[in-house]
Amino acid sequence: MNDFAREWLHAWNTHDLEAIMTHYASDIVFYSPFIKQLNNDPTGCIKGTEALKAYFRRGLDAYPDLHFEPYQVLEGVHSVVIYYKSVKGMLSAEMMVLNDEGKVREVRAHYAGV
Repeated sequence: MNDFAREWLHAWNTHDLEAIMTHYASDIVFYSPFIKQLNNDPTGCIKGTEALKAYFRRGLDAYPDLHFEPYQVLEGVHSVVIYYKSVKGMLSAEMMVLNDEGKVREVRAHYAGV
């Protein structure tokens, strides 16, 4: 597993919101089916770190026992896919596009059974 994935998973599994946010660029665009549920937003899209931080805070509050169990990390060119067991035992794969500083600028989150 690469350092980025290890640090990202640790931040989530310790519920450290500030550490989680260090992985994301200020111009982040984040797509997830959970955005539709937690934000009641049919677009499933969040833009910018302030809105993303508020969404993550709602997620951590909604799932206090949240723990990600990694299965596979796939590395690409300026991208990574982390495949893991997520909330409620659902399988998830997040495709993350990285900027030149190694920060996530776009996420496409996918879940089995949402």
